[in-house]
Amino acid sequence: MKTLVYSFAAVLVLGAALSPHHAAAQGGEIVVKNVLEMRAKDLLAIAVRHIEEHGEAGAEDFARQSAFVDRDLYAYAVRTDGRFLASGGASAALVGDNVLDYRDSEGKAFFREMIDIARRDGEGAVEYRWFNPADSRGEPKVTFFRKVGEVIVAVGYYPPRATSIQARALLEEAVKALDKDRQAGLRRFQDLNDSFIRNDLYVFVVELGSGRFLAHGATPSLVGTNAFTLKDPRGRLIVREMADVGLRKGKGELDYLWRNPMTLKFESKHTFFRIVDGLLVGVGSYNR
Repeated sequence: MKTLVYSFAAVLVLGAALSPHHAAAQGGEIVVKNVLEMRAKDLLAIAVRHIEEHGEAGAEDFARQSAFVDRDLYAYAVRTDGRFLASGGASAALVGDNVLDYRDSEGKAFFREMIDIARRDGEGAVEYRWFNPADSRGEPKVTFFRKVGEVIVAVGYYPPRATSIQARALLEEAVKALDKDRQAGLRRFQDLNDSFIRNDLYVFVVELGSGRFLAHGATPSLVGTNAFTLKDPRGRLIVREMADVGLRKGKGELDYLWRNPMTLKFESKHTFFRIVDGLLVGVGSYNR
């Protein structure tokens, strides 16, 4: 196969997440900003303090006081013996039940896992599938929890997913930022406090002449490494494919498998990209 030599830079915007969050991923460590995670942990801290001050009886306030509900987030409590104590959300239907053997749609006994971790470590996180009233479907949920005496206090959130419309919009914003000031744009793409890292979207930049990553909003450790050797789980050289199509047609789309930094699972992903003034700019979103 003929080897192509590129003499300009490529910028690719692919889907990822939002607040410092770390996880193993292709090529290095994912660093993403997750506002929902921050809100969940803040609400958990408030609920934990309440139980520390009022004991197990204080859990009943989770269903009565607005302090324990933050828009789509709510606190709930379960005893270490499995008895569900209280909830400020839809799980209030479980109050009084023993949930040790309760399973999600994939058969995972997540309450038992939560209790086992809490007994061993005092706190932790668990992932499972739960009904999301926002779109009436079962979706991955991440719950943080902490043990206070024999009460486990928990707050969970649904990792956000960007739509293809949002991906296209971010693509346009990235192009404009690079047209205005390339170096400033590269810096912005790696700034956790900038709007280019939002929900499960982020920007990364590849210099096609050398194949090196110049910026990566979700995995900064990739900067300086060879993007053309990066493969998805099926062995496809995805960045090389995008570059080849972009050079021939000026724009394109690509479907492949990639790790979702919110769910930490390999999922189907769709990326849009196009050539703009010697740059390959793209953006992708994960399919539900």
